[in-house]
Amino acid sequence: MLIFMSEKTIVLVTGANKGIGYEIAAGLGARGWSVGVGARDERRREDAVARLRAAGADAFGVPLDVTDAGSVAAAVQLIEERAGRLDVLVNNAGVAGGWPEEPTTIDLETVRRLVETNVLGVIRVTNAMLPLLLRSAHPRIVNQSSHVGSLTLQTTPGVDLGGISGAYAPTKAYLNAVTIQYAKELSGTNVLINNACPGYVATELNGFSGTRTPEQGAAIAIRLATLPDDGPTGQLFDDSGVVPW
Repeated sequence: MLIFMSEKTIVLVTGANKGIGYEIAAGLGARGWSVGVGARDERRREDAVARLRAAGADAFGVPLDVTDAGSVAAAVQLIEERAGRLDVLVNNAGVAGGWPEEPTTIDLETVRRLVETNVLGVIRVTNAMLPLLLRSAHPRIVNQSSHVGSLTLQTTPGVDLGGISGAYAPTKAYLNAVTIQYAKELSGTNVLINNACPGYVATELNGFSGTRTPEQGAAIAIRLATLPDDGPTGQLFDDSGVVPW
């Protein structure tokens, strides 16, 4: 198995059973990569794997709850045994609160839940997978962020980001800040880490109210996952290029 897998790029996409995550997995699978479909829900995970395989992708399921350390450790062991390394990690899993959501009346449990998944979950998975990533010749980390996490855009007159967000937008700003620190720490390695802004995509996260398709939203993450060795690191991108922090 290790000899066979060594010929392919190995990627893990968290939250890959639906929406943007599924389309990221599909796009990378179409490139001939071996795609780990990370997801909590067993039925949705295996359905996604079956659809990807039917389309010709080399997909495999990875039971993964990013909020659970034991689940993350088991995912590391699964990839270790299957491939012996990880080339690309796409931290796509995320949750949203209500919208709009004023900070003066927000339920603190909502804030905790979003931070646990959108920030701590990314840190938990990244740190656990990093030893496998460092075995890769071309390791890439892509974090799913958002335009709403840009403090510059949030404070630019005339820019409409959908109203007040007391929890979701701040978690993406937090994720942006954490990514910068990862880029600084990993600057002496060949790891490239960047954040992706998919745009306003119609997904379950927003009640399918978005204006872009999941396939369109996946494009920037796919581009960042396939950066050349001299590509950028520690930045935030959408389809048009660099997004200001």
